[in-house]
Amino acid sequence: MSAAGEFIPLRLCVLTVSDTRSLAADSSGDYLAQALTDAGHALVERALLPDDRYQLRALVSRWIADARVDGILVTGGTGFTGRDSTPEALLPLLDKQMPGFGELFRALSFTEIGTATLQSRAFAGLANGTFLFALPGSTPACRTAWERIIRAQLDARTQPCNLATLRPRLHE
Repeated sequence: MSAAGEFIPLRLCVLTVSDTRSLAADSSGDYLAQALTDAGHALVERALLPDDRYQLRALVSRWIADARVDGILVTGGTGFTGRDSTPEALLPLLDKQMPGFGELFRALSFTEIGTATLQSRAFAGLANGTFLFALPGSTPACRTAWERIIRAQLDARTQPCNLATLRPRLHE
């Protein structure tokens, strides 16, 4: 547990889910990787995979099983097209869902994109003591999620409570 006001750097992974992007053209993954390191956290690994639920499960399962990984940020595959499969791939891996994340994300997004936010299936949860956040693939959506929700919750200095200080108790 940290003393009040002490920052605890977390070790995070970033996964982009896309059939059309490459790492060189991945502005959402770039944003998340830069934002988390700018906040003082460590980027453990970054990857890009196609919308294939089995490849997604395999990689995310490996990260969840790795004791060095505190959290995973996934961007992409949360929409309604036929290939969007991030929720179907990753929700079964969660031990606990965090419904408030998706609800809050969509409420914040409504002020930015109006009713189009109903197409977002963004979600978050906990798997083997690892936080997982699944975000839409657009860079503005990733920015909203990071700047208005995730950054504060992964910062042990956020009061009255945050996810970072829960880490020692997640396996109780």
